[in-house]
Amino acid sequence: MAMGQDQPLLLAGMIAAAAYMLKLWWHDLAAARRGAPNPQAFPGAAPVSAGVIALAVTGALLLLAVETGGEHALGLTAQQSRMTGLFALYTLAAAFIEELIFRGYLVVENRGRAALLAGIVGASLVFALLHPFLWTWQDGGLELHADAKGWFSTAMIFAGSLWFYAVRFLPANRARSLLPCIAAHAAKNLGVFAIKYAQGFVEGWW
Repeated sequence: MAMGQDQPLLLAGMIAAAAYMLKLWWHDLAAARRGAPNPQAFPGAAPVSAGVIALAVTGALLLLAVETGGEHALGLTAQQSRMTGLFALYTLAAAFIEELIFRGYLVVENRGRAALLAGIVGASLVFALLHPFLWTWQDGGLELHADAKGWFSTAMIFAGSLWFYAVRFLPANRARSLLPCIAAHAAKNLGVFAIKYAQGFVEGWW
């Protein structure tokens, strides 16, 4: 079972906090759509075309297909973590928070293309390593899991992060909106839940 699923009240609290932050961010987005943007708006609270959102979601789902196919080819499918319905909802909330932090705030801008790219790679590496595939926290101690599943899953998270940054800085995304990133991340996490459900790795609501 994925980390944190033994604390449903904590998960519910984090979902509520993410929903509140999304509400604030959405208010900034609405102001930008009205042509009266908030000068202190959250990062990426700007409109973007439906085409860019669709491209972002398509790319994320293609990466998920590669990940699922790779797990099958490497014989790693049975090593998936189990998930509850509440944790699946939390992953959708986390998609917004993670995009706001990493693709919103953790961006090196106005220092040239090389600095931007280096920042993207560095932040993506941190983003991937924060996901508990190569490690777990058990009984008050850190346990490392440098196995094929850990490395493969971490590599796919890294690739996903690069894609989310890419759609934030697409030429077609002139306002640097986070909407495509959030939509793509949420679609991927929802897809993970659907695949786990189909493969029998979802157990109960909480």
